[in-house]
Amino acid sequence: MYHRIRDLREDHDLTQREMAKVLNCSQQVYSNYELGQRDIPTDILIKISAYFNVSVDYILGLTNNPKKS
Repeated sequence: MYHRIRDLREDHDLTQREMAKVLNCSQQVYSNYELGQRDIPTDILIKISAYFNVSVDYILGLTNNPKKS
């Protein structure tokens, strides 16, 4: 799941700092999410899903189809 949030961020040409601002957290906390050093809270998963218009299942690696159903 961690590589998916990094890939989504990079595909949209966003920095970690910009993504952290969207999620209302620090750049260090967001970096820890991407590195898998910190579990991603459900509310943050939902915000990432909404921001990139992909399903939470896609972020979690349960499907390879990024589209929301």
